[in-house]
Amino acid sequence: MPGHIVTSYDTDLENLRRSISEMGGVAEKMTAEATDALVRRDDTLAQAVIVADKRLDALQRDIEERAVLLIARRQPLAIDLRETISAIRVSGDLERIGDLAKNVAKRVVAISDQAPAQKIVLGVRHMSDLAEGQLKDVLDAYASRDVQAAHDVWERDGEIDALYNSLFRELLTYMMEDPRNISFCTHLLFCAKNVERIGDHTTNIAETIHYLATGEALAGDRPKNDASNYATVDGVPAP
Repeated sequence: MPGHIVTSYDTDLENLRRSISEMGGVAEKMTAEATDALVRRDDTLAQAVIVADKRLDALQRDIEERAVLLIARRQPLAIDLRETISAIRVSGDLERIGDLAKNVAKRVVAISDQAPAQKIVLGVRHMSDLAEGQLKDVLDAYASRDVQAAHDVWERDGEIDALYNSLFRELLTYMMEDPRNISFCTHLLFCAKNVERIGDHTTNIAETIHYLATGEALAGDRPKNDASNYATVDGVPAP
């Protein structure tokens, strides 16, 4: 991107990019540690994820305030305006990813005294591995403005949805086989849905990258494979 006559403008934009990168690093760490805490029943690690969300919230507010101030002071056009708006959008998605990781961590605290078969949580582990991969790849695409890499992430989201559907049926089976599993499996369903939503937010970021590079919305419907049929509350399965 060519430099501006007012060099402080370039500095403002670069600072926004760096802050997004910092937010991305925090969100990646929270997502990975929330799942690690679930698999290991690590209450201490789960509490650390919950605390880390405050930092992510503060970064998001700071980015939004600086972006709004930049628009007011510089009145950017074309690519510069898209750059600024995209920073607001991406920071919002990263903040929501942090919220979802925190939600998983809270569930870990709630079930830390329960010890069902370890194989029950492996499906969530697999889902999280995919979501973490999508998050890393889309953040790399944002940093390099790689539209094709962003499209690749966008196309992959259906894999997480398909895994969620499979895990949903498996957990229902565990609950029907033994009522003692109901409490733990219900918490695990919430964890799985939160991970699935993390994948959705990575596709949001992919769409923002497309908008940033082209000035147009990404055409076509998302490759969703979530066919589960049940009541939800704010996108999360009702207990």
